[in-house]
Amino acid sequence: MLIRLSRILISGLSVLALGSGGAAVVHAAPGDAPVGTSSAVSLPLDSLGFGRSLAFYGLQADTTLTLPVPAGLVPSALNGFVDAPPNLLSGVVTVIQDDRTIARVPLPTADRAPISIPLAGVRIVDNSATIRLHVNLTPPQDNCIFDPANPLRLTDIGLAFTGVEAPPRTVGEFLPPVLQQLTIFIPSAPTPVESDSAVKLTALIAAHYGRQQTRVTLRTLDGSTVPPGPAAPFERQIVIREGKNTGVVLQSGPGFPSLLITGPSGAISNQIRLMTSKLWTLALSSKAVAGPLVPVAQLVPDLTTIRDLGQPGVNATALTNPRVVIPLDQTRIGRAVRGVRVHLQGSYTPLPSNLGGQVTVGVGGNNLVRWATDNTGTIDRWIDIPDRLLTRFTDLDVAIEATGNTGRCGEYQPITLTIDGATEVQSGLADPPVPLGFQSLPQALMPRVLVGMKGGTAFADTARAVEIVTGLQRLSARPLDLEVVPFPQALSAAQPALLIAADGWDQNDLTLPVSAGAQGPITVAASDGAGGSATLTLDPAQRFGSLQTLYHGGRVLLVATSNGDAAQLDSLLSWLGRDNRNWSALDGMALVAMPGHDPVLVKPDPTQAQAPPPGLPAWALWLGGGVVAAGAAALGLALVRRRKKAD
Repeated sequence: MLIRLSRILISGLSVLALGSGGAAVVHAAPGDAPVGTSSAVSLPLDSLGFGRSLAFYGLQADTTLTLPVPAGLVPSALNGFVDAPPNLLSGVVTVIQDDRTIARVPLPTADRAPISIPLAGVRIVDNSATIRLHVNLTPPQDNCIFDPANPLRLTDIGLAFTGVEAPPRTVGEFLPPVLQQLTIFIPSAPTPVESDSAVKLTALIAAHYGRQQTRVTLRTLDGSTVPPGPAAPFERQIVIREGKNTGVVLQSGPGFPSLLITGPSGAISNQIRLMTSKLWTLALSSKAVAGPLVPVAQLVPDLTTIRDLGQPGVNATALTNPRVVIPLDQTRIGRAVRGVRVHLQGSYTPLPSNLGGQVTVGVGGNNLVRWATDNTGTIDRWIDIPDRLLTRFTDLDVAIEATGNTGRCGEYQPITLTIDGATEVQSGLADPPVPLGFQSLPQALMPRVLVGMKGGTAFADTARAVEIVTGLQRLSARPLDLEVVPFPQALSAAQPALLIAADGWDQNDLTLPVSAGAQGPITVAASDGAGGSATLTLDPAQRFGSLQTLYHGGRVLLVATSNGDAAQLDSLLSWLGRDNRNWSALDGMALVAMPGHDPVLVKPDPTQAQAPPPGLPAWALWLGGGVVAAGAAALGLALVRRRKKAD
C-alpha cells in the first residue's frame, strides 16, 4: 500500500507486495521465446500488480517491491521514465536488498527523462526478489521541501529479465509466479460438469493471481486432450474433461507442457481446488489425485480488527499534517455491511506548545469527526460511518492538522501519526445491501453464488460466465464460491445468483430494471416519479445487451441478457474485460450497450434514493428517474454515460 505523506521531512515508506503471479503484458510476440532459447523480456510493473507509477514524497522516501521471478529468468533492470518535481537540483535512487547496495543511479532532472536501474546481483528466494528503492533529492538553495502535490514519480516502468523461462516438470510447478494468460479448453458441447469446472477454475486462478489480473480465455477442444498449439510466453493451457479417471496430469505437447484435469462429477471439483490449496506444492510428480477438499466459507465476525482485514497498521510522518488511510473492503469482510463503526486506536507525536492542532477523520471528503490534540498523543475513539458513505471499498482518512511555527526547514520536531492494527471494525449484515447496485458486488453474492445459463449453446454461455466471473473475482479479496446449476434452479433458489439469458429475458415474474423487446420500447421500472414504469421508444428500434443487478426475494441477482441479440451482450462483456477499471467503476443498477455507442450506465438520482413504496422491490429506491436515452429529461429521468478508452 502506498501511503501519501503530506510535506514529508524525513521519509515516506510504502510496501508494495505481490502474492502470486498474474496478468503481465509481454513485449515479445508469441513464439519469440521458444523453449530452450535465450530471450530478453520486459513486463510492465503495472501488469504485476504495482500500479501505473511509483511515487516518492519528500526529500527522502522508500518503496519496497517484492518482484515475482519465473523459474529460469533473472531480473536485470527496472526501466522507465522520471517525472521530477519542480526545480529539482539533483537526486539519486539506490537499490537495496537486505543490507546490500545493489545499484545507485543518478536521477535525471529533465522532464520525462528515461532511467534504467540495474538489478544485477539481486538474490531470488522462492521465485521472488524483494528490493527497496531509496530516493534522496537535493532541492535548490534556500528551498526546504518540494510541493507535496508534486512527488518524484517513476512511470511506465518495465521489469526486464534475462534468461529462459523453464518449463514445469511436475504438477506442482505448473502455475508460475507470473501468468499473463490462462487458456482453458473444454469440448464444444460441454457437459454441465465441464462448464462448472471451467467457471470454478476461472475464479480460483483470478483469486490466486489477484492484482496481476491474469486473462482467462475459454477455447473448444474436441477429441484430443492435448492443445493444438504451443502456449505463448507466460501462458498456461489447461484441458478439462469429465471422465471416469480422476486426477491432474502434466502432459507433453508442442512447447510447454499443458495440464489435464479430469474426473467424474464431484471428484473433478476436488482436482480443481487442489491447484490453489496447500497441497499443491507437494504435487511433485507428473500426476496427482486429490481427495475431498471441501470449500470452507471464510466468515468474518461482526467485530474484527483492521489487522484481521489485511492491514497490520499504518503510519505517516510529516512537518504539520501527517495523514493515513485505513481501507475498509467489504469483500474482505465477505458480505454486504451496514452500521460500520471503527474503534480507532493509535497515537501521534504530542505537539509542542507553540503549535495548535486537531485530529480529523473523514470519508471521501466528508468530515465525520474532529477533536483537539492534547499532550497525551493518544487516539482511542469510536467513529460511526454513515451508510450513505459506504461503497465496496471505503477509505477512512485520519489526519493531524497542526498550525504554528515549525521552524525553518522543519528544524522543530516532525509529527508522526500511527494507527494500530488492533483498531476494531464493527459491522452488521446489510439486507438489502448497502449500497444497492453494482457497488454491492461481489460482496452481496458471498459466500456462495449459483450460476444459471439459459441459452441453447452451452459453450457460449460458459464463455460468458467465465468473463463475468473473472471481472467479479478481480474486485474481491476473497475467493468466490460458485456452482453452475440448471437455470430454473438458480432462478428459484434462495441463494444469490448469476443468471445468463443471452438471447433475451422472458421471466415475467422477475422484472429487470431495464428491459425491452426486439422492437422496443425500452422500459425502466419504477422510474416515472410515482413508482411506476417509464418507457422510451427509439426509431429505429435498437438491439442492446445489458448487465443488470437487482435485489429480489431476499437475495441479490446479477443478470446478463439482451433484447434478442446475444452478440450485443458479448460486445458488452468484451468491453468490460478490456480494462479492470471498467468493472470497478460500475455504479447504479444497469449497464446497457447498443451498436456503435459506448456502454451507458443507468444510475440513480441520489436526491430520490428513499424507501420504495409498498410492494416495490428494494432496488426501486435507486430509480428516482433513470433511463438511458437522449431527450429523457421530459420523463424526469437521469443518465450517466461512462466512456472508457480501450487499451
